[in-house]
Amino acid sequence: MEEVTIYDIAKLAGVSPSTVSRVVNGYPHVKKTTRARVLKLLEEHHYVPNETARGLVSQSSKMIGILISDIRTTQHTDGVYYIERELSKQGYSCLIYNTGVAEEEQAHSVQMLSQRKVDAAILMGSIYQTDAVRNAILTYLPTTPVLICNGYLDAPNIYGLIADEQNGVCSCVKLLAEKGRKHPAFIVDHYTPSNRLKRNGFEMGVRRYFAGQEPLVVESGTSIPNIYDATARLIREHPEVDGIIYAEDLMALTGIRALSEMQVSVPDAVAVIGINNSKYAEISNPPLTSLDNMLYDLSLTTVRNLMALLQGERINKKMMICSEVVERRTT
Repeated sequence: MEEVTIYDIAKLAGVSPSTVSRVVNGYPHVKKTTRARVLKLLEEHHYVPNETARGLVSQSSKMIGILISDIRTTQHTDGVYYIERELSKQGYSCLIYNTGVAEEEQAHSVQMLSQRKVDAAILMGSIYQTDAVRNAILTYLPTTPVLICNGYLDAPNIYGLIADEQNGVCSCVKLLAEKGRKHPAFIVDHYTPSNRLKRNGFEMGVRRYFAGQEPLVVESGTSIPNIYDATARLIREHPEVDGIIYAEDLMALTGIRALSEMQVSVPDAVAVIGINNSKYAEISNPPLTSLDNMLYDLSLTTVRNLMALLQGERINKKMMICSEVVERRTT
């Protein structure tokens, strides 16, 4: 079927193309009878506005670029879902790139967003806090608003919204101390800026609530067998450990399985805490105590800040949202 244009509608309605354009865009100063006639024809002929042509006039693509390092990561895809839904309500479409973790691939994705003429870009997670990404933004998107959800880079057009995971993990350590645990440990899969803050929070909590102890940190690797083996090795080498904090909820679920198969009771012998407060924390058996890093709030605030920037308003370059511990049966 041939696409209907405003010129076709104007001819059928007996009005000028500019009048049809004013009706399509909701402008006032069109007679009620004329507006009704044009709207009826628009509906009958299934007219769809040409957003590309609109963009040529308004200098806006109505497109927001979103970079995510791994679409298999539930935490980040949930955030993308919240952001996309909110942007859709504001009349924007999203262009989502699965960038991978290599810096050169991430920098190339920034270049691709520039070629697509996006109105703004949102980067999901602290993994984009690299010089390569910053330089790519300054080169390819120097005047385009760029927002990092749970991260920050220092540049004139970059804005960051960060979950306070450092103090949040410190609160997790405090909870273990309040529950009478004596020897906590922290298991991290790999180091991103976010995970370094989590480790800092763990070490700060141990020194504050377990005076005289050296923080016990294990780097597991990212695969499920790696996390399982790291948990088993931790318990074999440090049988005194009675509380474990994992850098992610899914890691904690793997740890619970390892403990169960070693016949180590959770939480009687070892308390377990995850981070993200994902849906997996609720369906875990037993339900998992987890640090809520406020993904929903981060996502919605990112969109609100973006809309403010696109409307010419000033916002803070760097904002922080407090995390909170959600206690369930693993502690």
